[in-house]
Amino acid sequence: MKQREALMKAEQFQREAAKQVEKSYWKPKYHISAPTGWINDPNGFCYFNGEYHLFYQHYPYAPEWGPMHWGHAASSDLAHWQTRPIALAPTDEYDKNGCFSGSAIEKDGKLYAVYTGHVDLDKSLGGDDRIESQCLAVSEDGNTFTKWENNPVVKRVPENIGIRTEHFRDPKVWKHDDFYYMVVGVQTEEESGAVVLYKSHNLTDWEFVNVMAKSTVAENLGFMWECPNFAEADGQEILIVSPQGMKPEAEKYLNVHQSGFFLGKMNYETGIFDRQVPFDIFDYGFDFYAPQIMQDELNNRCIMIAWLDMWENEMPEQKDGWCGMMSIPRILKVKGDTVYSLPAPELATLRKTEVHYELTMNTATELNGVAGDCYELNTVLDMADADGFTLKLRVSETEETNLIYNKTNNLLILNRDKSGSGIKGQRQVEIAPVDGKLSLQIFSDRSSLEIFVNGGQRVLSSRIYPTEKATGIMFVPNGFVNAVVDFYEL
Repeated sequence: MKQREALMKAEQFQREAAKQVEKSYWKPKYHISAPTGWINDPNGFCYFNGEYHLFYQHYPYAPEWGPMHWGHAASSDLAHWQTRPIALAPTDEYDKNGCFSGSAIEKDGKLYAVYTGHVDLDKSLGGDDRIESQCLAVSEDGNTFTKWENNPVVKRVPENIGIRTEHFRDPKVWKHDDFYYMVVGVQTEEESGAVVLYKSHNLTDWEFVNVMAKSTVAENLGFMWECPNFAEADGQEILIVSPQGMKPEAEKYLNVHQSGFFLGKMNYETGIFDRQVPFDIFDYGFDFYAPQIMQDELNNRCIMIAWLDMWENEMPEQKDGWCGMMSIPRILKVKGDTVYSLPAPELATLRKTEVHYELTMNTATELNGVAGDCYELNTVLDMADADGFTLKLRVSETEETNLIYNKTNNLLILNRDKSGSGIKGQRQVEIAPVDGKLSLQIFSDRSSLEIFVNGGQRVLSSRIYPTEKATGIMFVPNGFVNAVVDFYEL
């Protein structure tokens, strides 16, 4: 009863507040965002009852972080998303300060959501400053959830395993053979990142298995691993984590927190994941955190969605009554010792007008019909006779977001110093042309850019906050560039 009343109250508030938020120019048209208020980590990404479901951390009452609810969106095709009623509210003793991140899985025709119940403690009394436990909620229809009467299903990590008890969050559940497995993010007693593994026959009774993977203080892998995921793609096993507190290494790891992966091998007997390839990040841009995957058994693929923002960044949309959005769905592919991220092919159903060019450029060039704020821009740039290029996006008289490539050192730089409101700076990644060509697939949506390079080998994503006038696109070659350009309004 408490939860139902809390959800009705939140929905009523959201309906009224959304009328004002809808006027915000920066609100995305095809990315997932909440009607109003704050959102962060994606949760419960799954396929259930013929639809893809994505839940997310949500505070509906203000465009800032608060007692977390679970917002909800659903789609039949991964491209067109509809907001559903808020699914969970923090109403019980074990989750009274937040229904934190988690995942969802189908069992016996029902949808089981496993999430972290968060309780704040009085720091002045000494000891831990929080209690984090793993909780369960069950839904018959994928929309309305009932919390498990015996929550929490996992109260705390075992003692004497070298893991601190108060940081214990973000469960990701999957099934392997006859067991359900759950990986949870934790922190070692030495304050380095780690994950622990549990198993269950029924999703309600859980048994601790082992510390599945951990880092040492000597490694630059942060002080806490949030939002762990176990993924399988192309026959390879992947441990995904979001380390907090990694130190910058030259021009890498410049964001306050990172999100990336280890390729390796899972031993279900010991409960240990053997890291076989060094940690790498999914996205080299400014805004990408807490990715969650789902195994799409219908199409035998692994799909990932992340929060398209970053902690401690300036977020100008807050003045419009909302804050935060999700990335587009990305398909993970393992090639060699890395993971590629490709836009879900279903996004092609968003395409409206199409413009196609094949041309050679040696001066700054604007193409008729290639402009806008919500679009997909695909281009292949042959630089056999050029030293590089600059691609100017979201251009007005005073604004531009620059994508700069230098063939001499194979550096691709994303610069948002003139992108409008919000923080400035640049991010870069080293990437070589393939057969002398660099391919770009770029998604723009009012206040975001997602740039996929060489078929998803590298990605740079960023929130940007230009004015409505910033719709121009300009190609500035450094030499002679042969280009194929396909532009779609979305």
